Amino acid sequence: MKLNLANKLTIFRIILVPIMALIPYLNLKGDFFGLSLTFFWMELIFIVASITDKLDGYIARSRNQITTFGKFLDPLADKILVLTAMVLLVELDKIPAWIPIIVLAREFLVSGYRLIAVEKGGQVIAASFWGKLKTVTQMIAIILVIFDANAFAAFFNGYLSGAELYLNIVSTTLLFVSVVATIFSGIDYMKNGKELFED
Repeated sequence: MKLNLANKLTIFRIILVPIMALIPYLNLKGDFFGLSLTFFWMELIFIVASITDKLDGYIARSRNQITTFGKFLDPLADKILVLTAMVLLVELDKIPAWIPIIVLAREFLVSGYRLIAVEKGGQVIAASFWGKLKTVTQMIAIILVIFDANAFAAFFNGYLSGAELYLNIVSTTLLFVSVVATIFSGIDYMKNGKELFED
């Protein structure tokens, strides 16, 4: 199988995931403009991977290079990237475990619906507003959370001030919005695909 540029970018994004997952275990010392080297390299890799997510879709559409392989691998690569980043952030005490649990539950639900849709004749359930909001807010929230020196909702403790306080409020709010969008997009899938279970 000959891979086009869009598919190569998708594969590159998947390759970046285990590299990002390895970073916290390297015991990197030092910092880069106040950000520890561990979080700096995680941030850089996640941003590059996020850019390839937008780039491969644009290239595939603009060059009319949309393939079955790409349709399968691209959303899978996104899920692997986001969930890996979230699990790492849980391990690094940056976010609570219930956040990736909700995201993972939604992905299992949607994957199940898609399998049934294919079995019923290839019906496609289009991404809703909530699904698109989920994707955008997840990516931006993870970037901000990695950059934020404090854990999720640390501003409630009352010891933050200045830029540190505002960054924590924004990163926490955006991550919470992404969770809400994740829940509602899952509900949308159930509503839009309820006819799949009519038999």
